[in-house]
Amino acid sequence: MLPSIILGGSHLDNRGLLSYNNSFDAGVIKRIYVIENKLNFIRRWQGHKIEQRWFSAIKGEFEIQLIKIDNWDRPNKELEKVTINLSDENLDILHIPAGYLTSVKALIEGARLLVMADYKLGDIKDDYKFLADYFAE
Repeated sequence: MLPSIILGGSHLDNRGLLSYNNSFDAGVIKRIYVIENKLNFIRRWQGHKIEQRWFSAIKGEFEIQLIKIDNWDRPNKELEKVTINLSDENLDILHIPAGYLTSVKALIEGARLLVMADYKLGDIKDDYKFLADYFAE
């Protein structure tokens, strides 16, 4: 399965702005949390062999990089990176299937990223982390 964007939208009228995502099915979500990185810090190269994640920028903008892992014990350092930008303009949701590492970079001070997962914390041991400079630039 490939990462995909579930498009949201927004509606502006005299009452204010309403952001929505009527296409997202949250039925498998078991927990949620929010990431707020310091500007110029990149939270990189952690991922999951089994778990899935869904990301949505609830404030500001983010650059998300994804790497599909070929070998969890010793991945190829030259694996392709896919870059996706998320902003709070619409309630777009990035679905990250199992098998990917992520890198998260805030592009605006105070940006906040909503993260949703399909397993509760501690249900399984499925956290993989690699040094920030492990993969070729």
